[in-house]
Amino acid sequence: MYKIMIIEDDLRLCSEIEKGLSKWGFNLTTVKNFEDIFNEFVHNRPHLVIIDINLPCFDGFYWCQKIRVISKVPIIFLSSRNTNMDIMMAIKMGGDDFVTKPFSMDILVTKIHAMLRRVYSYGENLGDVIEHNGVVLNINDSTLIYNENKIELTKNELRILLLLMKNIGKIISRDRIMRILWDDDTFINDNTLTVNVNRLRKSLEDIGIYNFIETKKGQGYVIL
Repeated sequence: MYKIMIIEDDLRLCSEIEKGLSKWGFNLTTVKNFEDIFNEFVHNRPHLVIIDINLPCFDGFYWCQKIRVISKVPIIFLSSRNTNMDIMMAIKMGGDDFVTKPFSMDILVTKIHAMLRRVYSYGENLGDVIEHNGVVLNINDSTLIYNENKIELTKNELRILLLLMKNIGKIISRDRIMRILWDDDTFINDNTLTVNVNRLRKSLEDIGIYNFIETKKGQGYVIL
């Protein structure tokens, strides 16, 4: 079942869209916190986004551009602002289509179906991300984003973070991490893992992420 995220400040219109799309069996989620749309997107991982231009705090152009940093998910702008400049800006920021208010629900549904069919029928990889406390790990391009800052991760850094962020609150033993990093019979000096973790911590600190990975003496590492 496809999941669609609706980012619309007009509660009445939002309700109408939900009612119209629910008839087609879509899994719908509506943004309530307009100050943290990016993290809501990461948490919900929708297959398609419907977004207005006029939103509280930041406009739809801003959030579209933020989403595009980590995902190629289809984005449809839905707005009463219909000048050529608005439409051009929507596409420039990463939008895939533009529907002008007032609109026909039938037209919107047709566009959604066409876009989902075109994008997902060919198995396009739209990105796989994990978020925790504002730290966003993009698995597909081996990058990490925090407060507008972005760093590229080495293969081992990605593997360490992926394991820890998939197991938030759980202590992962050093032996388990080493088995994942070096999945062969080669002998690995225990200090090699320490070096990798220390380098990762330094990379995180360079973009303002401190004490993200905790050491549990005699047990392993954990992200809380």
